[in-house]
Amino acid sequence: MKIAVLGAGIVGLAAAHALADEGHVVTIIDREGPAAGTSRGNAGWIAHTDIDPIASPKMLRQVPRFLMDPLGPLAIRREYILQILPWLARLILASRPSQLERSIKAITAIQSLAMPAWDRLSEQLGIGHLIHRRGSLFVYDRPQAFQTALPHYARQKAAGIHFDLLDGGEVRQLEPGLTDAIIGGAYFPDSAHVSDPRLITEALYETARAREIGFVRGTVARIAAGNPVVLSFSDRDPMEFDKVVLSLGAWSKPLVAQLGDAIPLDTERGYNVSFPGQTMVTRRPVAFPSHGFVTTPLDTGFRVGGAVELGGLDLPPNHERTRAIHGKAKRFIRDLPDFETGTTWMGFRPSIPDSLPVIGYSNATKSVVYAFGHGHYGLTQSAATGRIVADLIAGRPTEIDLTSFRPNRF
Repeated sequence: MKIAVLGAGIVGLAAAHALADEGHVVTIIDREGPAAGTSRGNAGWIAHTDIDPIASPKMLRQVPRFLMDPLGPLAIRREYILQILPWLARLILASRPSQLERSIKAITAIQSLAMPAWDRLSEQLGIGHLIHRRGSLFVYDRPQAFQTALPHYARQKAAGIHFDLLDGGEVRQLEPGLTDAIIGGAYFPDSAHVSDPRLITEALYETARAREIGFVRGTVARIAAGNPVVLSFSDRDPMEFDKVVLSLGAWSKPLVAQLGDAIPLDTERGYNVSFPGQTMVTRRPVAFPSHGFVTTPLDTGFRVGGAVELGGLDLPPNHERTRAIHGKAKRFIRDLPDFETGTTWMGFRPSIPDSLPVIGYSNATKSVVYAFGHGHYGLTQSAATGRIVADLIAGRPTEIDLTSFRPNRF
């Protein structure tokens, strides 16, 4: 079949490879090129050990405290409050205990596929050197915060995820670069991170082109369901395909609406600062859950970032948030370079209120498959999502139950 994959981010590229594996003639279409969006500058974690959705009663209890601090872990841009209200209402509904349990079950299922799928894809393409298996740390500076997190770790243990709880001294044995402010944490030996999210996304693109997967630079303005599916562009002639995979991340919503699907997709704007050439600050990724940021020792430099800002796609970045994250990190990381020596970045996480991506057929036609809305886990879940997309295109049963991911669940 002749198949178009809309989006040259990490999810779209993984899907293109999975479809090419089955002999389809695949064309990737993107308005810019590979790794131009969120796949370019994210934290670089393959975070398959995370199984808790953002929406939860605990998160809702913390919202008032977060909102008191405009530079804290969660912020809503004043100019965007009215637009984000429907999304927030769905976030509250997704935090109900019954929905929370369904979300955890679904996240656990797709996360269980993530690392095996990445192992297969990286071995197949010869890019295994871009994935590092050094584990990750989640650390705390207050005993109460550590105690409060224990039920979360109990859920991970029940899901078969291996970790070790450590005191402050044991944490510093693993990471001498952390200060004495850290009193304990959890070490996940099986987690991984990539050399650099931009580099691994570009590697997927380059290997795709080597496999004669096509690439078209263009902006899709309209999508018309039919046999064939017709794509109209703002900057080139229309194109026809037997099937289309829509994986445009945070920019998926307008085309989805054209097909009659009302999906509550919005963006969580994430900020970071990177220090090129600084690669030995820590050996492995470290998360600071109480403070809403993470660090990653990329091959290209040390990255500090995180936070959630609800502000849509159009408002300019507020890098005072990035500076605030860096200021917190200085308390916990020895020899962290000065903020002014770093490179700042903001990206748009494509976010669904229940923290589950949209994977499944459009309600308009089975000739269009959706694969977007992965939130914080686009890199993590991309290879697994690609295999699921290939199954959907082929009409085969999928490896996991997609009921909780279906587009018409809202």
